[in-house]
Amino acid sequence: MILHKGEILFRQGDDGKYLYRVHSGLFKVTRLHENGNIILFNVFYAGEVVPHHSLISPKETHGTATALVRSEVEPILAADWYRSLEEDPKKALEIALLLQEKVRFMQQRIDHLTAGTPGERLSLLQHWMSSYTYGQPLTDLLTQEEIGQLIGLRRETVNRLLRASKEE
Repeated sequence: MILHKGEILFRQGDDGKYLYRVHSGLFKVTRLHENGNIILFNVFYAGEVVPHHSLISPKETHGTATALVRSEVEPILAADWYRSLEEDPKKALEIALLLQEKVRFMQQRIDHLTAGTPGERLSLLQHWMSSYTYGQPLTDLLTQEEIGQLIGLRRETVNRLLRASKEE
């Protein structure tokens, strides 16, 4: 299944009939809160099976996954996935490795959030994203607000940093 930039893989509240193996591409995951705020809270990429919170047991989706670049995913019927968990003991190790990789990704993201200066945080995010975005500028993929959410900065600070980098 091919998704192009802006297409939705799953929506917040979907029943979780499918899991998805990401073969290529990059997705942002946003969550709409009751107060109307939309928060970008995750990014997933090639090699992952998502949603992560449904790898062992079913649960409705926690957010909306939107393709940031052309992406290829393999839909997996959740019922088949859970049945294979019961039948194949090696599947548990596969899931453990998937979750370990995500924990390592999150550790890296935390390191990026705790980098010394706001400029360093932005640079680290740009460098990381460039390995998945086929050379597209970060600002073509995410809004300044979303960039700020990923690196713990206000949109205004992101705007100032981006303007300063263009002037250099």
